[in-house]
Amino acid sequence: MILFNDTEMFSQGTAGKIIFDATDADVMLIDSFFTKEESDNYYNILLNSTPWREYEMPMYDKIVTAPRMIAWYDESEGNFGKSNWPKELIDIKARVENETKINFNAVLLNLYRNGKDGVSWHSDKTQSENKNMNIASVTFGETRIFRLRHKFLKHLPQLDIPLHHGAFLLMAGKTNSFWEHQVPKTTRDVLPRINLTFRQVRI
Repeated sequence: MILFNDTEMFSQGTAGKIIFDATDADVMLIDSFFTKEESDNYYNILLNSTPWREYEMPMYDKIVTAPRMIAWYDESEGNFGKSNWPKELIDIKARVENETKINFNAVLLNLYRNGKDGVSWHSDKTQSENKNMNIASVTFGETRIFRLRHKFLKHLPQLDIPLHHGAFLLMAGKTNSFWEHQVPKTTRDVLPRINLTFRQVRI
């Protein structure tokens, strides 16, 4: 895997805070949630220091290797334990919790190495501590489109949200129950993107 250190090509958004007006959804975006300097630093550290791994998943009648790499931390002793989280993840988590006033106890890291990596339509299945799953997403690196569509009301327009370097997205309330999301692949020549999704899971 090629590791890029040049972050000058990564663009940050300038729109500030956006609350999306969508049925059965509670979605908030904050562009430039982290400064360019902070985002560059976190990107380089996480890209080079995270124990990235490939994983296999079922697709139709076969098992395939997912088109991205992942890492997982939670606060159980069997999954590194809270005391063994990297300092950078602890700092990012604290910033997210301060903004949302929500406590999270796990994080899934995804590495999209290039445009051939993506994730298809889905809703997160992680066992949540509560009925309505709150998911706080932080992005570092290449801008990729994050798409949302309603599971049942097919007439509702799809949301296409570009997630820039240092952006923060919160999907709260009923969002994960009524909407599914994807990060589509692209034929563009893009640099790696790192996405962190903080969650509340049963441990």
